[in-house]
Amino acid sequence: MPLQGDDIADLVALTQRDLGRMNWTEIATDLQEYVALPQILRKERVRFGSGYGIQWQVMLTHSGAAKTTGLYAVDSVNVGDVMTNANIPWRHITTNYAIERREVAMNRNPARIVELVKVRRSDAMISLAVLMETQFWNKPADSTDASSIFGVPYWIVSNATTGFNGGNAAGFTGGPGGIDRTVATNSRWKNYTGRYVNISVSDLVVKWRAAATKTKFMSPTPIPDYNTGNRYGYYTNYDVIGEMESALESRNSNLGNDLAVKDGRVVFRQVPIHWVPYLDDNTTDPVYGINWGVFKPVFLAGEYLNESRPQRAANQHTVLQTHVDLTCNIECRDPRRCFVLDKA
Repeated sequence: MPLQGDDIADLVALTQRDLGRMNWTEIATDLQEYVALPQILRKERVRFGSGYGIQWQVMLTHSGAAKTTGLYAVDSVNVGDVMTNANIPWRHITTNYAIERREVAMNRNPARIVELVKVRRSDAMISLAVLMETQFWNKPADSTDASSIFGVPYWIVSNATTGFNGGNAAGFTGGPGGIDRTVATNSRWKNYTGRYVNISVSDLVVKWRAAATKTKFMSPTPIPDYNTGNRYGYYTNYDVIGEMESALESRNSNLGNDLAVKDGRVVFRQVPIHWVPYLDDNTTDPVYGINWGVFKPVFLAGEYLNESRPQRAANQHTVLQTHVDLTCNIECRDPRRCFVLDKA
């Protein structure tokens, strides 16, 4: 049998392995990609606020004051109540890490392989990414849940009927933002919905086109609008992405030798369709159309990933703790500009 380095006792006792200094392999998570935290880290997609909660004003209807008239007609001025308020509470999230003073002394060159503080901080931020992914693609259990953020299914609610039929999320009879969608006068507060049978051009894509077209609202007159345009992102699971890639390949007879030339290249109206691994366990195969002009994470000013300086832990004078805090929630200021399509 050939002799190897591990078989020579003196060599093992006197020599270190190649340690791959200052780097490590991270396999601490289960999903291939985390979508929520990177979106939150993009400051152009977030808003900052103050106060003890988040509130905005919504014009749900108009008075119908305009009419045709004739010469010497008598004026009849109509004044109606057209405004209401939407509001959501703040939610608070934290992650943290600690290090013992003597650990720092031990983790110095030349003995250091990897900087221990960086490992601890990375661990804390990975934990935050995992939590935010779960929160972003879910809703609170019900209106008594005082800790969860208002994720996508709270605002964008599925329904079997095509059109603006997104109702109140389960457990929230008051409606998203406190506006009850079951009240007839609040019908414009509903998101667009649809249901498909096949992931195909003739079924899903046809309904997708309709959803993208019918949710693109623009005010007929200039107003001081909260909204910042129609900037859509499309999000779904691999069941949908995989079928779409196959559909693209079947439409092109000149693909060359690449067996998966369309993988990772599926777009809808020049917008890349984003794979969300978290949604792979969702058997309804949802397709979310999120308009980032109206759908925004909002942060309490000064509490956007606020990372404290290392502080001495109580009753542990050699231990330093660091905390990263967020005070935030997710607001959708115009749900009818968003949609969800899911499988029958």
